[in-house]
Amino acid sequence: MNASQKYPFYVRVTVILFGLILFSFALANLRDILIPFSFSLFLAILLNPLVDRLEKWGLPRVPAIALALLIAILVIGGIWYFLAMQMSHFTAQLPALQQKTQELVSRLQQDLSGKIPLEKQNHYLAQVKAGVEPLVAKVLGSVVGTLITASLLPVYTFLLLYYKTLILNFLYDLFAEENEKEVQTVLRQVRGSIQSYMYGLLIEGLIVATLNTIALLLLGVQYAILLGILGAILNVLPFFGGILAALLPIVVVTITKDGIHTQVAIAISYMVIQFIDNHFLIPYIVSSKVKINALVSIIVVLLGAAVWGLSGMFLSIPFIGVLKIIFDRIPEMKPWGKLLGSEVEVRRPVRAGRVRSVKRESPHQ
Repeated sequence: MNASQKYPFYVRVTVILFGLILFSFALANLRDILIPFSFSLFLAILLNPLVDRLEKWGLPRVPAIALALLIAILVIGGIWYFLAMQMSHFTAQLPALQQKTQELVSRLQQDLSGKIPLEKQNHYLAQVKAGVEPLVAKVLGSVVGTLITASLLPVYTFLLLYYKTLILNFLYDLFAEENEKEVQTVLRQVRGSIQSYMYGLLIEGLIVATLNTIALLLLGVQYAILLGILGAILNVLPFFGGILAALLPIVVVTITKDGIHTQVAIAISYMVIQFIDNHFLIPYIVSSKVKINALVSIIVVLLGAAVWGLSGMFLSIPFIGVLKIIFDRIPEMKPWGKLLGSEVEVRRPVRAGRVRSVKRESPHQ
């Protein structure tokens, strides 16, 4: 008698829920350690092919890892420096933008004064400000915390790459007592799929950032490069990210320009870019085999935000994508992989005792 027959259904569900609660509690309390480790894990996966190539060229393992890390640090540092320079130009204009914002708010209050008394308007504005300030402080605190723990990234990444063989041998010893060849095949497939998936995400982000920037430059939007890159970063978040990516330039244009024509053009441009991303970039560049359905995407983003804040929102989608890759390649876990995916099988009866499965696509992220 197996465990599923020995214990009632409600007992098994209770145990699973209790385990998930403990797991979430551990994740939340160990966030300062696990967040940089998670980023390092993905960085190590991305750098592993470069390290292998350098070793094939005759470079010893430690110098190969050090050189790959140096290249990654220079690239990431260059991107951060570029964004910092763009932000410095933006912050230099903050007093003028703040004054223009106050003028727009005053004008809006005057237009609404006939319908809503000025006292009520001020009360509503005070409530909005009181609600927004803690949210902004929380986001900034999460960003600062991530930057502080970023010093652990190179250490974790170096050790993960250095002890890669030790980790793989551990997995072989853990799962490969009877089916060593099958485990090796699954691990090889998972490693290759994860690498292609992560590279696909990077390429997709570069293309989206380029399209955003070109659209904003053509429309004459200030800080087009900064807003285009931020929009590509936010695009990782399903649904919410696309809306926030469009709202940022719309708010900037509303403050810096008169009229609404540019705002409408931005909204249309970003809708076109989202269409290109959802129907061409994600299916053909990221991977046609790693699609997460809309319901799971929203849930995991909200769970990631609840557990790890801003970092959790960005890590949740790659993590769930990696889980789907693993689930799809383990026979016992394939039902869970189908649950996470966007392909829906509609089972229709054909004849007595037989069913026919028809696949259809659920809405893209």
